[in-house]
Amino acid sequence: MHEVTPRARVSGQVLLRGEDIYAPGTDPVLVRQRVGMVFQKPNPFPTMSIFDNVAAGLRLNGFLVRRSALGDTVERSLRQAALWDEVKDKPNRPATELSGGQQQRLCIARALAIEPEVILMDEPCSALDPVATLKIEDLMRELAREYTIVIVTHNMQQAARVSDHTAVMMMAEDRAGEMIEFGPTREVFT
Repeated sequence: MHEVTPRARVSGQVLLRGEDIYAPGTDPVLVRQRVGMVFQKPNPFPTMSIFDNVAAGLRLNGFLVRRSALGDTVERSLRQAALWDEVKDKPNRPATELSGGQQQRLCIARALAIEPEVILMDEPCSALDPVATLKIEDLMRELAREYTIVIVTHNMQQAARVSDHTAVMMMAEDRAGEMIEFGPTREVFT
């Protein structure tokens, strides 16, 4: 896992491996290769198959050329996202045919395919039913063994269930986005 240093915006820095990702001269393409993103609402590419959705980042960044290597990476990513068993017989089906929870796991697989150092998740379960939410939460705990995951959630119970460390942000007119507390989850919640 890689350390992402939490900092209040006072310093204006967001550090990844000790480097400010907003510093002049930082290559945004390199940052995007090191940081995967999963959004609040599942966003599979609507004109692409399940396979092509996962492979999209790899193709755009020129990571792989051989079809067999691409297939291996897509399978690995779908397995990591706990979706392989549900889609292995239909990789060429449109991604939009998947349920909401499956689409969100597909988007997680797409983020995992580029082997990022950090995965950012913005309210990844807010549009999902309780069963799909449980699958995503289980998946986050599993992935946290290999990846640094930063999740934004308004669901305090979810934060307590899935996180090791918690940052509490202030949301007031004059203090929007100010970090008011950070620490081990157990300490923050007790």
